[in-house]
Amino acid sequence: MDIQELEEKKEKIYSFLTSDEYTPMKLKELASLLQVPKYEKEEFKEVIDKLVSEGKVVIDSKNRIKTAESNMVAGYFSGTAKGYGFVHIEGEDGDIFIPPDRTGSAHDKDKVLITITEGSSGRSREGEVISILERADDHITGTFQRTKTYGFVIPDNRKFGSDIFIPHGFTKGAVTGHKVVVEITDFGTPDKNPEGHVTEIIGHIDDPGTDIISVIRAFGIPMEFPEGVINELKSVLEVIDEEDTVGRLDLRGEQTITIDSESAKDLDDAITISKEDGMYHLGVHIADVSQYVTENSPLDKEALKRGTSNYLIDSVIPMLPHELSNGICSLNQGTDRLAMSCIMDITPKGEVKGHRIAETVINVDRRMTYTNVQRVNDAIAAYAGPKAELFEKLSDKDVKIGSLKFTEELAPEILETLDEYRDFAEMFDLCLELSDILRNRRHKRGSIDFDIPECEIIVDEKGKPVEIKPYDRNRATKIIEDFMLAANETVAEDYFWQELPFVYRTHDTPDPEKITKLGIFINNFGYTIKMGQEDIHPKELQKLLEKIEGTDEEALISRLTLRSMKQAKYTTTCDGHFGLASKYYCHFTSPIRRYPDLQIHRIIKENLRGKLNEKRINHYNKILNDVAFMSSKCERRADEAEREVQKLKKIEFMEPHIGEAFDGVISGISSMGIYVELPNTVEGIIKIEELKDDFYYFDEEHYQLVGRNKNNCYKLGQRVKVKLEEADKLLRSIIFSIYSEDEEQ
Repeated sequence: MDIQELEEKKEKIYSFLTSDEYTPMKLKELASLLQVPKYEKEEFKEVIDKLVSEGKVVIDSKNRIKTAESNMVAGYFSGTAKGYGFVHIEGEDGDIFIPPDRTGSAHDKDKVLITITEGSSGRSREGEVISILERADDHITGTFQRTKTYGFVIPDNRKFGSDIFIPHGFTKGAVTGHKVVVEITDFGTPDKNPEGHVTEIIGHIDDPGTDIISVIRAFGIPMEFPEGVINELKSVLEVIDEEDTVGRLDLRGEQTITIDSESAKDLDDAITISKEDGMYHLGVHIADVSQYVTENSPLDKEALKRGTSNYLIDSVIPMLPHELSNGICSLNQGTDRLAMSCIMDITPKGEVKGHRIAETVINVDRRMTYTNVQRVNDAIAAYAGPKAELFEKLSDKDVKIGSLKFTEELAPEILETLDEYRDFAEMFDLCLELSDILRNRRHKRGSIDFDIPECEIIVDEKGKPVEIKPYDRNRATKIIEDFMLAANETVAEDYFWQELPFVYRTHDTPDPEKITKLGIFINNFGYTIKMGQEDIHPKELQKLLEKIEGTDEEALISRLTLRSMKQAKYTTTCDGHFGLASKYYCHFTSPIRRYPDLQIHRIIKENLRGKLNEKRINHYNKILNDVAFMSSKCERRADEAEREVQKLKKIEFMEPHIGEAFDGVISGISSMGIYVELPNTVEGIIKIEELKDDFYYFDEEHYQLVGRNKNNCYKLGQRVKVKLEEADKLLRSIIFSIYSEDEEQ
């Protein structure tokens, strides 16, 4: 049963259930009353289950089907280590508080049905869990602890709410300190712990790699490829078949480069660039993965299941096997490769005046790295003469560094890189020119550039973190970013006006309530933002970020601004991208590591070959909503897993530094205490009860903790010196205290 058919049947059955003729009855009785044929009973049950999971109907204690009451609503439960929780209802701002004695058997991320009541203790709304509509997972990872007669597991996800009891005989031989996977057999109640059986021992908590594998298992990220995929790989070629190049635009004679990190092995984008009569001709060439991953093949089904590649510090769990991602699909230097290309004609003002989307065959002349491109950029910026001359002089081996017009301190490795790339001098020049033009054009329309320092965690061969530093987002990375954005926008606009089924990248306008709260907060620092009658224009947030650039509060306000915006997602409707201030946007440029890109490549290819007939259009209309939903879900899973691994490695990095003092900035304040971020992006909490001046209330309007002496308070963005008290991987916590001058003396 496809999505459209399911929706139609749901509507009909729900209409009957809400009618005056209906009285609550069991599933068999309802099927009999509606004269459901025997061969359709499974589908009928599927429809009822779907209505239950959406919270529209409930099954009572006598197994009768009833429509949900008006004060009942479905949402997702977010648990806490203290037993209480919150329920988020899709499309609504503000979560509903669930007291500890009203959570039922709900655990973190479960879909639940609740009744809403009037709040107490200053809360606007409270609720009670009536039933569990959908369990988030029945397999939990955690740390095993053994007693004489039984065991228990402390979940890695502290929001799960309670430890899991493991009866004698179901421990699988685990010992204290083992990381394990537990299958939940009984989810418990507020008065009784959940119960389960150990199904897998991952390794000891102190063993190298165990922490990352635990995160992978916790998020249900598939690691091994199934047998069907392995068998399919046996037919994959190591070089392209010349027959596959027939009918393609041959670009092997064009000067072509890739620019990626030194460690990258899955190179899925390359560029060509030239300039003629003032017009730039930019080619963005993307690996044609759809040539090797065909629809509904084992490879395709597994790719959809994974949704995206997962990058976990020094580990990569690819969406596609290495035979494809690092092999025939990777745009490796000096090899012929099949590509999907977007070739754009761009004016000196950055406007795409014309374009062509085509199946192509390319050959990359040079694989370049961000580091080397940045070196060239630095040299060009430092050289006072014509840029081409800089490269020409390098051919004269007798010329000394001092005779050139840039600084004599220029590092030898930069000269070596310049020498290596001398044949690409003109290309570099054009890349820098066009990148600036495109970036300025986006800026004028209001595109928001969040330059928040992401962290880079360096680990040794055993996975132990040895350095944490802000990630360097340099000029080289921005060149590729600018060119990929141009291609993504161009492809999205093309297919929008063709009115064909497609997958777009959508970023909705922020909720006015969140922007209002942001406005109140930034007012404490002397900044303001203007709102229209209903919505805010991205230009306003762009102006704010420009005003705070270089200030002490820059990182803080940037993060809070980002948090006030909605999460981007994949949709089948072209609803625009708020952050980029773009009407048309999609993901076209990374089919090796993102499923939506692979999906739209198939659509583009069928369209280019004239095979997108009515039957195929109907087919895509049926499947694309599911593809968009699954892809968004897998993307969120990958992001959460990446954050969890980073958190673990940061804790591990800080463990040897307990008792040491650090300078930090207050990055968050709540009734729990003060969150402090260090320059290396490590964040920890100073618990409110540990504050020495008896701070007793949280001023939510001004985001500050106020003490008995009201002149004494802690504010967001304030610089503080802290001492590291705890770094606990088991509890996932970093705890600081205020470092006093007395301690220093």
